[in-house]
Amino acid sequence: MQRDLEMLLKLQVIDYDLGELERSKEYLPDMMENLNREIQEATRKLTETTQQISEAKVRQKHLELEVKAKEGELAKYQQQMMSIKTNKEYDALVAEIDAIKGAISARETELLETMNLLTNLEKEIVTVQEREAQIRENNSRQLQILQEKIDSIGSKVSGKILTRQEIVAAISRPILSTYERVRKGKGGRVVVNVRKRACSSCFKALTPKKVQEIKRGDQITACDNCGSLLYWDDAESN
Repeated sequence: MQRDLEMLLKLQVIDYDLGELERSKEYLPDMMENLNREIQEATRKLTETTQQISEAKVRQKHLELEVKAKEGELAKYQQQMMSIKTNKEYDALVAEIDAIKGAISARETELLETMNLLTNLEKEIVTVQEREAQIRENNSRQLQILQEKIDSIGSKVSGKILTRQEIVAAISRPILSTYERVRKGKGGRVVVNVRKRACSSCFKALTPKKVQEIKRGDQITACDNCGSLLYWDDAESN
């Protein structure tokens, strides 16, 4: 019976490992997706900032040309002031000059804002580039590790299954059936030690008679409360 118990404990470890491998098939792809999403977001931010800089430069050039053109118009109208002959012509020309001056002022204000924006963006892109490069490097390294883990799951599962078959073959059929039934019903740990004269799974106190049965170890004893299979370990059970 003691050998069966030892085999059950080994079987429990194998079943736990198999469960972890199966769960890793679910969470590892999620982890990879999150890492890829971080890379994509950093790249998107870099692309967006680069585009904003390009647009700001185009806008700056366009405004500079507009200001230059308006200044040319202003110079022309100011030259015409020297040749006007009537008050009506004078008033009309002054109105044109004032309108052009207003347009120049508006364009110069917008040009200044654009230049300030461009200065800030050119400072920001340095940080954005560094962050994108760092995220890409770190996440790519982690993605490679995770992919290697995913690729190795199949062979690890196969190895664990072979080991499980060897252990199962060494356990008596009735005891194995009990183990499988309890595992299917409660999941998690099936074989647990007694701790302070109680089941270490549900913490239900055991009767003195039950404790003595477990100590003898001549049969597999189950917890009356949770169904866990109990064993005695002198180092932990007292």
